[in-house]
Amino acid sequence: MLDPALLRPGRFDRRVVVDRPDVKGRQEILKVHTTDKIPLSPDVDLEVLARGTPGFAGADLANLCNEAALTAARGNKKWVEMADFENAKDKVYMGAERRSLVMTEADKRITAYHEAGHTVVAAVVPDSDPLHKVTIIPRGRALGVTWQLPVTDRYNTTRDYMESRIAIAMGGRIAEEIFFNQLSTGAANDIQQATEMARSMVTEYGMSDKLGPLNFGGGGNHEVFLGRDFAQHREISEDTARLIDVEVQEFVLRNYARAKTAIEAHRDQLVAIAEALLVRETLDGNDIEILMKGGTLPPPKAGSTPTAPATVEGAAADAGLNPALKPA
Repeated sequence: MLDPALLRPGRFDRRVVVDRPDVKGRQEILKVHTTDKIPLSPDVDLEVLARGTPGFAGADLANLCNEAALTAARGNKKWVEMADFENAKDKVYMGAERRSLVMTEADKRITAYHEAGHTVVAAVVPDSDPLHKVTIIPRGRALGVTWQLPVTDRYNTTRDYMESRIAIAMGGRIAEEIFFNQLSTGAANDIQQATEMARSMVTEYGMSDKLGPLNFGGGGNHEVFLGRDFAQHREISEDTARLIDVEVQEFVLRNYARAKTAIEAHRDQLVAIAEALLVRETLDGNDIEILMKGGTLPPPKAGSTPTAPATVEGAAADAGLNPALKPA
């Protein structure tokens, strides 16, 4: 960030903006870092990796390739497999696996049903990105994660899409409430994301029917640097603030009810996904599709590690997490 005084004509009056690469650019960058440098397994799909790394710059993608190569080397593999890239991506996004974390069977079961709740809602609601995988392996501060990969980079976000994101975020809490008749702190991050998204829809994006296309001071969290005020305030009346709170609550609760309806209608599928997670720890998009259709999964291969997805497919978050899907 430069002081505007330095940008007067005759000084730094030329600007060259180098934006982060889009999905096609990320795929080409991955080719540069893998061709003739890293031996790739035939199952590696660079297009899927490019779709799963929105916002990554060239240095981030280089780091991803290095992490994948290190993961394969630790396993004494002759080449880098898709599972190594998946593990590397998870590590870059959320941190290393916390296999040393001792979880009780009760906590593990709650986490499995929580993530299955996100998964079922994401598979059912419209305007949702395709599911990529779901895991209950702890990473960073997350006990489990549901990933969605967008088919292409998103440059505009619709109201329907954002409402679906709120419903998906609520899925974990609803699953805990329905199947365990209790609430836990595991949904704290989901609730925060849903509330922030709903508030942005009302105060920044003009998506409220009652308040109309107005901006109420949202998005004022700018970084402080030379040439800009330390604080930016915009006064609104108490009545308007009260209406904003009511609208935010309505957005969240409406999609909470929407997610609850989806889970109650697909209760059997949620149980199947949760129980499969307790056995395998990680399910990929193909596994989820089979279970959502009422099918059964083949038994895990002997000697296979539960950290590696069973197959390689294409796409999620959200996100979410986005991330995307975001960690739950």
